Amino acid sequence: MSRFAIIGGHGKIALETTRLLTTAGHQVTSLIRNPDHGDDVSAVGGTPVIADIEHCSSSAIADIITGHDAVVFSAGAGGGNPERTFAVDREAAMRSIDAASAASVDRFVMVSYFGSSVDHRVPQDNSFYAYAEAKAHADQYLRASDLAWTIVAPSTLSDDPATGRIRTRQDGAQRGVTVARADVAAVIVAVLAEGSTVGRMIEFTGGDTPIADSVARAS
Repeated sequence: MSRFAIIGGHGKIALETTRLLTTAGHQVTSLIRNPDHGDDVSAVGGTPVIADIEHCSSSAIADIITGHDAVVFSAGAGGGNPERTFAVDREAAMRSIDAASAASVDRFVMVSYFGSSVDHRVPQDNSFYAYAEAKAHADQYLRASDLAWTIVAPSTLSDDPATGRIRTRQDGAQRGVTVARADVAAVIVAVLAEGSTVGRMIEFTGGDTPIADSVARAS
C-alpha cells in the first residue's frame, strides 16, 4: 500500500484516479479548494483536505504532503481568466514542486497536455495562450527539479467511457484525436507503478494499444 497526494482532487480525472488507486488498496489524500466537494472525494475513497493552492504557500503544501509516496498535480484554473490561469497552472504548480522537494516526496506526476512546450507558438492574442505559457513553464520547472518526475500529457479530453487503450506520440499519435478522461486517470496510475517513466513526458491520444503496454514502450 502506498500513500498518494492529489493536488486538485475534485477534477474528473483526479476523482477517477482516486477511485482506481483506492480500489487497488492505496491511500489518497485529495487537496481541494471547496469544502462542498469533500463528499465527492470521500465517495471514491479519498481523504479530502481543504487547501486552496492558489493561495497556499509551499510550506503549507509541504505540511500536507509530508509522509506521502508521490504527488499528482492535477489542478487547473479551468481557463477563461489569464491571471488565475497563471496563478494556478504556473505559480501554484511551482510551489507544489518546491513543496514536494521540501517534504522529501521524491515522486511527482504532472498532468499537462499534448504539445506542451516553451516553444508552443500559441499567439499572445489567442485565448489558449495563458494556459500554454503556464503549463510550459510549470513543466520546465519540474524538469529542472531534483524530483523523480513524469509528465502525463493527454490530447483533447472527452467524457467517453474508458477504453483501456491509448496511442503515444512515440507510436505516431497526433493532436486532434480525443482521449477519455477515465483513460488519462488509468495512465496516471500506470506511470505511478512504472519506475521507468521517471524523467519522461508521455504525450498520448485515444488509441488501440493497452495502456500498460503504451506506458512501458513510451519509457
